Amino acid sequence: MGGTVTGPPESRVDPDVDLRVPADRAELAAHPAAVLGVIAAGGALGALARAGVQAALPHPPTGFPWATFGVNVTGCLLIGALMAVLTARPAGPLVRPFLGVGVLGGFTTFSAYAVDAQRLVTAGAPGTALVYLAATVLAALLAVAAGDAVTGRLLAAGHGVAR
Repeated sequence: MGGTVTGPPESRVDPDVDLRVPADRAELAAHPAAVLGVIAAGGALGALARAGVQAALPHPPTGFPWATFGVNVTGCLLIGALMAVLTARPAGPLVRPFLGVGVLGGFTTFSAYAVDAQRLVTAGAPGTALVYLAATVLAALLAVAAGDAVTGRLLAAGHGVAR
């Protein structure tokens, strides 16, 4: 019974800022305007992309909000992929705030998700609202996990490492 003991599987965490690390705390304090600036710029780009998708794919009052659903699921998939990439290949201190918090945070829209559900109920489609609420949460969670897992495997395969 002399097997090796391994720790729990690695959890994905924000690889850019660990407030327990003095250098990370100092970086955040040294560049707050830069961090806020890249988040704002990325958020504007992400919100414009989302608005474009929603304008291109309108839905009737009682119809399933496919544009918002697709934006949220796609954004979550990309967030999972981004975290896998940043874990495997750490980048500059402004990459994650720009892409993750800014672009993808502005692109995904869980506030519109709530408004869409409320409008469906008001329009007389509570069943569609319930399906939409549940499907979005389930698909978003699966998308984050898939983005992380698939990207991690692709990166590991490129380096000949099993994951």
